[in-house]
Amino acid sequence: MRHPVRSFLFAIAAFAALGAPARAEVTEVRLSKGYGVLYLPLMVMEQRKLLEKKAAEAGLGEIKTTWYLFDGGNIINDAMLAGTLDIAGTGAPGFLALWSKGKGTRAEVVGVSGMSGTSLSLNTTNADIKSLADFTAKDKIALPGIKTSLAAVVLQMAAARQLGKDKWNSLDAFTVGLPHPEAYTALMSGKTDITAHFASPPYSTLELRDKRVHSVVNSIQALGPITLDVVFAPKRFVDANPKMMAAFLAAFDEACDIIAKDKKGAAQDFIASLKTKISPEEALEMVADPDTTFSATPKGIMDFANFMSDTGSMKIRPEKWSDMFMPALAGRPGS
Repeated sequence: MRHPVRSFLFAIAAFAALGAPARAEVTEVRLSKGYGVLYLPLMVMEQRKLLEKKAAEAGLGEIKTTWYLFDGGNIINDAMLAGTLDIAGTGAPGFLALWSKGKGTRAEVVGVSGMSGTSLSLNTTNADIKSLADFTAKDKIALPGIKTSLAAVVLQMAAARQLGKDKWNSLDAFTVGLPHPEAYTALMSGKTDITAHFASPPYSTLELRDKRVHSVVNSIQALGPITLDVVFAPKRFVDANPKMMAAFLAAFDEACDIIAKDKKGAAQDFIASLKTKISPEEALEMVADPDTTFSATPKGIMDFANFMSDTGSMKIRPEKWSDMFMPALAGRPGS
């Protein structure tokens, strides 16, 4: 026979559990986006409060989101290690290096989703340069970071395929670290030693409008349409907040769907998120670029992983792409 008092207390507890609103594992999520159209899904999420909506739909209650604008992997890494950033968008090579370095430690990170891909273009004002083999020591190639940035690794992969595997880093000595806006200004001024820029939109597009500039190679021609930027988070955060991460993925998928169906509206979100002075027409041109794609499903991540493992940038080689991402993505047709 059940004890009447115990049964009564159990009933009260059960009723309270059913009646109380479900709470999120965390009540605030801190996220970072970057400059440029490749971060557009995060900007759409921010402007339309999609994570807040999906969290509420999942029964997680009302949450607060805080968005940061970070340009550079070191800032993101430091913020995550300090416990002040939960989810971030970044270049695929930077994420892979962090995954390999932190695997099995408290600093371990995990991919949350893919994000975007586009055509990076190696543009030059040197009319004598027709291929990668034509670069010499007098040429300086500007890119956001030397050796390990997204543009640097894509350039190395292109060199390996066009010049030979043993020459994968043969252009490293000609590279100079400059943020895209400064690299664009330096190349177009003609007053510096910068003669080339491995650029992403909108800078690549703006440069090629000038008759002095031509493209030597673009990333899609060299490597195919692969995912260039991803979203990642500390593994301990992902493990502790499974419902929130499911809500994030649902919100990200909705953002990509909005971009596909309402490019004009997404372009407005881009302008509002970055508080940029570009015109709606210019923003729409970037969003509608057929070479630029947005998806939570990573494509070609193993191309990066295998190359970086072969060249020593990754100490741990994953067996498959899904080893590096949260389990919710495992059933998707990634690569």
